[in-house]
Amino acid sequence: MHLRPLAAFALAAFAATGAPAQTTLEKIKASGTMSLAYRESSIPFSYLDDKAQPVGFGVEICNKVVDEVKKATGRADLKTTLQPVTSANRIPLLVNGTIDIECGSTTNNSERGKQVAFAINYFYTGTRFLVKADSGIKTLADLNGKVVVSTTGTTNFKIMRTIISEQKLPIELIGAKDHAESALLVDSGRAAAFAMDDILLYGLRASAQNPASLAVVGDAIQVEPYAIMVRKDDPAFKALVDGVLTRLMKSGEFEQLYKKWFMSPIPPKGINLNAPMSKELRDNLKALSDKPAA
Repeated sequence: MHLRPLAAFALAAFAATGAPAQTTLEKIKASGTMSLAYRESSIPFSYLDDKAQPVGFGVEICNKVVDEVKKATGRADLKTTLQPVTSANRIPLLVNGTIDIECGSTTNNSERGKQVAFAINYFYTGTRFLVKADSGIKTLADLNGKVVVSTTGTTNFKIMRTIISEQKLPIELIGAKDHAESALLVDSGRAAAFAMDDILLYGLRASAQNPASLAVVGDAIQVEPYAIMVRKDDPAFKALVDGVLTRLMKSGEFEQLYKKWFMSPIPPKGINLNAPMSKELRDNLKALSDKPAA
C-alpha cells in the first residue's frame, strides 16, 4: 500500500503512541482553515494598524508561511482566521489547537521549549527600560525605591523578578496585561519604568503621542532570540516554517523585509524605528539556528 507523506506520518504516530495523531498540516487540510495568532501592540512585529488590521514584520512572514501551506496541503482555497493573543495565553492557545502558528515577539527559551517548538530565530533583543525622558533614570540602580512594570507572562517579567530577588533591590515590580498598558503606566506616572525587550520599547516610544517625552535606557539585560512558535512534536510543520525562513534568509528577501519594518516609515503614523540589524541576527542569517536562550 502506498501512503502519502502526511498519512504515513500519522500512521507512525499511531504506532508509537497507540492513539491517532493529527499533524498541523493534516488539521489545516481537513478544515480548510489556518489560524494565525497576532499581538495587538508588539510593534513592529505584530500590531494593529489604523484600520484595526494586524500588520508587521512577523505578520508578513506568517503570510508567506500560509502561501507555503497552501502548496503543501493542495488547498488553494485555504482560509485564514486571525486570533489575538497575549503574553499569558499564546502558549495555551497553541497547545490546545486554537491557533496554528504565532509570529509575534515570543522569546525562544528552553523553558517554553518543553511545551512548544520554535522555528529558526528571526530576531535578537535584550531587556531595557522605557522611562520619561526627564526622569533622570539611566541605569537599573536609578530605579531603587521606585515602581517598575513589566507585562505579565513575559520573560522580561521573570528576569526582573529574579534580579530584584537575588540582588535584594528595593524595587516594586508590578504586572500589566499587555505592552500598551505597561507603557501607559509609565506615561501616567504610576510606574517609573517599563522593563521589556528593547525593540518593542523603541516601537512604543515611536508611536507615542509625544515620542520625545520618553526614552529607552539601561544596558541590555540578557540578550534573547525571538522565533515563530509552532506546536511541539510536529516536525513536518516546523520543517515547512523553517524552509520558508531559510529561503527568505538565503535569498536576501529577509533583509528587505527587515529594512521595511525596522529602517523605514511604518504604518499607521509613518514612524521609523531606525533599528539596524544586530550582529546576532546578521550571524544567524548564515547559521540558521533555532538555538534557545538559556
